[in-house]
Amino acid sequence: MKDLLAVEHVSKRYADHTALDDVSLSIPEGSVYGLLGPNGAGKTTLIRIINRITAPDSGRVLFDGHDIAPDDVRRIGYLPEERGLYKKMKVGEQALFFARLKGLSRREATVRLKAWFERFGIQAWWDKRVEELSKGMAQKVQFIVTVLHRPRLLIFDEPFSGFDPINANLLKEEILALRDEGATVIFSTHNMSSVEEICDHITLINRSKNILSGRVDEIRRRHGANLFEVAYRGDEAALRRSLEGRCEILDGIAEESVGEFAGESSPYRTLRLHVGQPERVREVIATVNETVDLRSFRELIPSMNDIFIRAVNGTL
Repeated sequence: MKDLLAVEHVSKRYADHTALDDVSLSIPEGSVYGLLGPNGAGKTTLIRIINRITAPDSGRVLFDGHDIAPDDVRRIGYLPEERGLYKKMKVGEQALFFARLKGLSRREATVRLKAWFERFGIQAWWDKRVEELSKGMAQKVQFIVTVLHRPRLLIFDEPFSGFDPINANLLKEEILALRDEGATVIFSTHNMSSVEEICDHITLINRSKNILSGRVDEIRRRHGANLFEVAYRGDEAALRRSLEGRCEILDGIAEESVGEFAGESSPYRTLRLHVGQPERVREVIATVNETVDLRSFRELIPSMNDIFIRAVNGTL
């Protein structure tokens, strides 16, 4: 898969503050790419550089293999975190205005807007003033305007901010549909559950530096700690003895699992293990199976939220 966008050694400073320090990343075409980091890490500065709102002090941005140019901005849709609509204008009139700025004819813009308004269930708001919209309704309008001209690259900065769970899920489905139709998406957020649900790749920026990049599934697996959870029924003391020297048993966390197997009186219990040598996992499974009634043995993969916190705190 080729890269649609590449950031190469980009740095940006404001007076005595370094916003970005030698940041590089590559965004594969047709992917949803998460841009993560705490407040003030440099994410918004990087997004503004990609959009040519500001220029880097050093480094460069490549779009489809060439230095990004003014004409390339027409192929980018950008929904900034700072929302903004003209409150006194009518919703449909304003949406048409922005669509014309993106190069669409009035006729084509009207057709596309009507379809999107119906899709989002806001067709009744076409002739209402923006000031009459709820925050969620206004954000739907801005999302539509961002994607209307079918750009190759879409950049969403905290797109779920202020949305209730139902509308946030609707937006996630639309973002994934846009990716499936060929768009490349940069998705800046603090919501780690959303990252796991929709992002293919991520970059984590902290204190102006890129400290972690890669595929989400690979990062989660790479930063696992060889932790496993075994669900079993039987003699815990015998199980502990049989596992001595094969793995580390994490004390104090053996607990009864929720519920019981159909009609059986003895509940299964769970115990967490640390297998320091991955090649010994099969041996540990076999030992557990020979010693107790084994229900399940599964690897505990850290969540993106766990990895985010550990990376930002420097404990990854």
